Amino acid sequence: MTDVIALGEVMLRFDPGEGRIRTARTFQVWEGGGEYNVVRGLRRCFGLRTAVVTALADNAVGRLVEDLILQGGVDTSLIRWVPDDGIGRSARNGLNFVERGYGIRGALGVSDRAHTAVSQLRKGDVDWDAVFSAGVRWFHTGGIFAGLSDTTVDVADEAMAAARRHGVTVSYDPNYRPSLWAGRGGAERAREVDLRLARHADVIVGALGLAGTHPGQTRRGADKVADALAEVAGLLPAARVLATTLREVPSAGVNDWTSAAWSAETGCVTGPRMPGLHVLDRIGSGDAFAAGLIHGLLTGAGLERALAYGTAHGALVMTTPGDVSMATLAEVEALIAGASAHVRR
Repeated sequence: MTDVIALGEVMLRFDPGEGRIRTARTFQVWEGGGEYNVVRGLRRCFGLRTAVVTALADNAVGRLVEDLILQGGVDTSLIRWVPDDGIGRSARNGLNFVERGYGIRGALGVSDRAHTAVSQLRKGDVDWDAVFSAGVRWFHTGGIFAGLSDTTVDVADEAMAAARRHGVTVSYDPNYRPSLWAGRGGAERAREVDLRLARHADVIVGALGLAGTHPGQTRRGADKVADALAEVAGLLPAARVLATTLREVPSAGVNDWTSAAWSAETGCVTGPRMPGLHVLDRIGSGDAFAAGLIHGLLTGAGLERALAYGTAHGALVMTTPGDVSMATLAEVEALIAGASAHVRR
């Protein structure tokens, strides 16, 4: 039985370390993807049984991505393999070049992901009733997958509706990426899609992105977060939990990090505050937050404790390279309890 399934693209990330993409001579490779990172963290840090639904072109690059997924312990049996034509004319695998940033130079992502195998998924390609009839407890997807193409919106809608029919808890992360929507309706179209899909969700991660008239419209100060989450709750009355990370960025290497969440039972609650958090690589921290939050909610820990799991896990993921979690549950719980960075022997 699988605890949590995610639907999304898994790309091969090229990391130049402390250098720049434009001058790099060597790269470290990792796997990563907004939705996949969540189930990867749930598997490796929190010990849940997870799987990813995605599609890859069946060539050496796709098999490298598969090998990295397998190393992370995520079930690959739901991957849809697309025949390779030799040059990627009909389908290819996504690549993501990412600089970590330093000081006044922010992180930079250069993705090469058009016409990928997963972007060509269509409604009816996956037998969702078969997927969810095997005792799945939670399903997660988000706006990155939905933004890949016009067809992936319908796939996400179909999957989320099927999960609800089977009594599976559903989470959705708007995770707006301007590059995915350029020339396709921009932020306004992304918001339409988010509201269409979020109506299926029990839990919205990154809920602050749904406040206002379009994604990223305004930055909300800490004193305005409760009102913003209440605004989103009014748009999505079926949602049980709304959660969001809160980040200030004095520099690429130092962030002020915390979180907030809302439910009808608790009202607005806040997560642990971590000012002056030293950051090695911020990519994937929001996905790690989602993983910790889901772990807490699945274990019945209560919203405040779930928020603490998410905040601590996201913070720890920022201390290691790559998109995916290298943290342990013991480290997460120790950080929640106030652990320091002293040497442990």
